[in-house]
Amino acid sequence: MMWGGGYGMIGGLITMLFFWGIVIALIYFAVNWMSDRQGRGSRRDAMNILRERYASGEIDEEEFERHRKVLEA
Repeated sequence: MMWGGGYGMIGGLITMLFFWGIVIALIYFAVNWMSDRQGRGSRRDAMNILRERYASGEIDEEEFERHRKVLEA
């Protein structure tokens, strides 16, 4: 009598590795996507705050450029 539909241990192992590979890849891409979205949003917010401070006269042009270079790096 054959168990596992005739694929044996190797077929089951390959199927299991394929399944877990897909699960791990999905988790990796989800975490990467979420962290990328959060990172870009905070940079945009920081740049907007910097522009607002420059526009209101809180900081001068030299300080604005110095902070802008740090944020864009």
